[in-house]
Amino acid sequence: MSRSARTAQAARLGAAWMPLTGSAHGIALEILLDGPLPRSELARRLDLSAASLTRLTKPMLDSGLLVETDSGYDAASGRPTRPLDVDDRSHHFVGVKLTADTAYGVLTTLRAEVLAAGEAPLHDRAPGTVASTVTTLVRSLTEQLGDVALADIRAVGVGLGGLVDATGDLVINARYLDWTSVPLGPMIEEELGLPVVVDNDVLSLTRAEQWFGTARRCDHFAVLTIGEGVGYGLVVHDEVVDRPDAGIGLLGHFPLDPNGPLCPLGHPGCADAMLTTGGITARATTALRRPLSYEQVLDLALAGDPVAHRVVDDAARALGRLVAAIGNLTMPRIVVLTGDGIRLAKVSGTTLAEAIRRDRNPYASPLDVRVQLTGFRDWARGAAVTAIRTFVLGLRAYDFHAQHA
Repeated sequence: MSRSARTAQAARLGAAWMPLTGSAHGIALEILLDGPLPRSELARRLDLSAASLTRLTKPMLDSGLLVETDSGYDAASGRPTRPLDVDDRSHHFVGVKLTADTAYGVLTTLRAEVLAAGEAPLHDRAPGTVASTVTTLVRSLTEQLGDVALADIRAVGVGLGGLVDATGDLVINARYLDWTSVPLGPMIEEELGLPVVVDNDVLSLTRAEQWFGTARRCDHFAVLTIGEGVGYGLVVHDEVVDRPDAGIGLLGHFPLDPNGPLCPLGHPGCADAMLTTGGITARATTALRRPLSYEQVLDLALAGDPVAHRVVDDAARALGRLVAAIGNLTMPRIVVLTGDGIRLAKVSGTTLAEAIRRDRNPYASPLDVRVQLTGFRDWARGAAVTAIRTFVLGLRAYDFHAQHA
């Protein structure tokens, strides 16, 4: 994209990317999460006068962030009203999830509804090649819809397994990609001419649960993922706990079984050894003396194979201990279990529940455990939600415009 084109695009998006703080921030979130809402309801929720609400919403209406919907009636007064909403299909976002060998992408609305999805292989993990692959994938997603141009994308989110700095620009470490200190965000921005924010994939998934998922409107919950690794996200007082060590897999080496198998770092029976798809598959493959996939191990356990059943039950008990520990240490209202390996919780649900109860105080409140079966498209959607949050909250407006003006 040329310098003049970037300048024009920055000007077009400038009003929408103005940072929202205080009551304006609250108004935008209330409408995004629960809209359309009458002005009287917004004023009640945020303890604002009618005049203050009008003053605060006018610039958001002028920028197109908010719209007035068709006339309705206020339930309290019975008077006609024009509720405020977001025009979610006038704002589009892209989320990309990077694995060791594939980039998965989705194009969404402002409320994270997926409109298009695709994927692209990563034949080369060199940062420049990955940035170009992501760029091509973003363009292909817009081409799927036909009526959405690249210039209509407000922001791009990229999620990966690793540690990302607070700016959302620099990948400090990503072991699945063999990266250290890679400025991935600016590299993709240079090719696309769009705001790009990079995030740890589990934190992105946690943000998606917080705004649009099963934990929506819950101000204290945990997300636990199992798959290639073990991931953990925590929300306290409606804030995602995301720095400084989120993204380095601290929970992966939480001890669960002192007599369990070793993880690659030599820890006996830690979460990484007991719960990852690779760990479970390796134990079943060794015991049955034939190569198996993770799904085949679960299927064999369901069919009653004694060896597979033992391996899966051992993993479910370990998962129960980990869930109970999260409940005991952080006391969340909800624990969301997800990730590409979480079918384990469905296959051995009874064992999981028993293990959770066994490690909990009998007087403790029952844990609200919610199992979410997800695929890589859901991880990509999480990255899109990080982009949506960046747009709505105006977190990177001035940095982007200064760089591309």
